[in-house]
Amino acid sequence: MEWLFVLVVGVRFLLPLLIPRYPLPAIIGCLIVDGVDQSIFQAFGYDPPGYQGYDKAMDVYYLAIAYLSMLRNWVSPGAFQVGRFLYFYRLVGVVAFELLQSRVLLLIFPNTFEYFFIAYETVRSRWNPMRFVRRWWIVVAALIWIFIKLPQEYWIHVAQLDVTDTLEEYDWAWPLLITLIVVLAAVLWFVVRPRLPEPDWALRMSPDPLPEEMDTAAERAAWRADATRVRSGITAEKVVLVGLLSVIFAQTVPGVDASNLELFLGTGAFVVVNAALVLAAARRSFSTESLLISFGVRLVVNVLLVLAASALLGRGNLDISTTLFFVMLLILITTLHDAWQPVHAHRVRTTPPPMG
Repeated sequence: MEWLFVLVVGVRFLLPLLIPRYPLPAIIGCLIVDGVDQSIFQAFGYDPPGYQGYDKAMDVYYLAIAYLSMLRNWVSPGAFQVGRFLYFYRLVGVVAFELLQSRVLLLIFPNTFEYFFIAYETVRSRWNPMRFVRRWWIVVAALIWIFIKLPQEYWIHVAQLDVTDTLEEYDWAWPLLITLIVVLAAVLWFVVRPRLPEPDWALRMSPDPLPEEMDTAAERAAWRADATRVRSGITAEKVVLVGLLSVIFAQTVPGVDASNLELFLGTGAFVVVNAALVLAAARRSFSTESLLISFGVRLVVNVLLVLAASALLGRGNLDISTTLFFVMLLILITTLHDAWQPVHAHRVRTTPPPMG
């Protein structure tokens, strides 16, 4: 049954890569796969060992891709600020849970970001997000946090109750669920819908086009060469993002013999080295429109760096598969971050204030 495990994990790894191009359907697809993966295993009578760890790691992975897609796609600075806080807040909470194994931490650090991302993309599919000020987006996040995520996180992670088992074991469960759905639908139809403004456009699933000034790799490289430094908030964000993701995955991936601190500092060092290499390439006007080519070049360079560092430090017995996994994770995150951070920075600099 290993093929089923590889298939499910493979889908959970590849599907998030569609989020930047098709944000709303792709993240809903990720949610659905996350919700049915255990049922798929049960249908085949298979219980993969340690899958809970993989499940949590894949959750933070696809949310990382969603966050990076915000850099590329989100036009509202206020919504972006709220979304970035919610993502990193959850990421810190997951790391704390993995290290301390206290389920209440998942209640204190709920995954509000996921539904906030869906809320923004739902709004953007019909309305211009610039209609709404940052205070409006904060209210949306607060409503999701209090009325959706806190009950959900308590039910799943603290009470450790499963929806499917509850529906099968208790006679009152189905009527309660149907009643809640009907009430929610009524509120949306009779309360929320009449108060919505007229749509600005027909249904849009694809994101808005990139700003004309940042729609080529050469333009983004020129911005990077002119406006960024290795020592910067951008590099610090990448260090924190990649470092925390690596710590989470290290709790799951076999063959990791470094401590969490060593792993965080090691990946952080490689992020800084990569930032220097990317900046040097930008200053020499080297760029490629293909993210795949950029990923491949960086992968080769970083594998060579890892082998050189291993030889210098006297660690010749690297676990190749584990090392390659972490190198690929590092390169994927930094490649997307480097490609789209200039787009976000340009929007912040040139976007007019919200309309309402």
